[in-house]
Amino acid sequence: MATLKVPACVPSPAEDAEQLRKAFEGWGTNEALIISILAHRNAEQRRLIQQTYAETYGEDLLKALDKELSSDFEKAVLLWTLHPSERDAVLANEATKRFTSSNWVLMEIACSRSSHELHLVKQAYHARFKKSLEEDVAFHTSGDYRKLLVPLILHEKIKDKHYNDEELIRIITTRSKAQLNATFNNYNNEFGNAITKDLKADKDDEFLKLLRATAKLLTFPEKYFEKLLRLSINKLGTDEGALTRVVTTRAEVDLHRIKEEYQRRNSIPLDKAIEKDTGGDYEKLLLALIGHGDA
Repeated sequence: MATLKVPACVPSPAEDAEQLRKAFEGWGTNEALIISILAHRNAEQRRLIQQTYAETYGEDLLKALDKELSSDFEKAVLLWTLHPSERDAVLANEATKRFTSSNWVLMEIACSRSSHELHLVKQAYHARFKKSLEEDVAFHTSGDYRKLLVPLILHEKIKDKHYNDEELIRIITTRSKAQLNATFNNYNNEFGNAITKDLKADKDDEFLKLLRATAKLLTFPEKYFEKLLRLSINKLGTDEGALTRVVTTRAEVDLHRIKEEYQRRNSIPLDKAIEKDTGGDYEKLLLALIGHGDA
């Protein structure tokens, strides 16, 4: 379930575009006005606002936002304003670059989007970067990570620590997510252990950690994203990148379930955790996207 609060009577894209233009004018940017519009419009409404803004003012809305905003608030607004497939394309591209590379982000996109959504991501990636997503991922990853898309681990492979067995690739390419879920359930019934528990044999193995996270994301996405949020909001410092990524990518999908899981696991509502750990316009935007009452 989505957490995004869209008003019952939504202004026209032309009205929203005009208000955003006003938010950029004058001595200072009106961040509250930007949040009140963009944080309360769904993906299609945001797309139409972008289109209308460009037609009316001859400027890309994203470029205007980029000029007016800064820091974590800017990154969150830009990611949120993008259409979901374009957002995933941008996240995937960043995840393949040398200094921001992340197998985890690529795994998240591969495992938590439908085949249709992934198809749209690939199209958006090609349109935006003039390259193929598959080629970039293959070029920028290596070894076992390159083979890994949606891995399924058989008990024998886990027992013998053959985590990178070639058999995995055959299974990966011939099983749907529903079949993988069924296999994970059968594994649990057969061996009396969740597959994620058996994948904890070597806690320092980074590839094994990724396999374990993949299994969790395929079977219990809300648990995967809850843990990601929990790790990003902690006493050692906030991981704004992960926090922004989860909120912007899941607000229109399943953030309601993730919020429930977060409260169950941490005995504190997600909005309270965000209030304690963030501030300013960045905090206000996140609270609006997670459906906080006052935002």
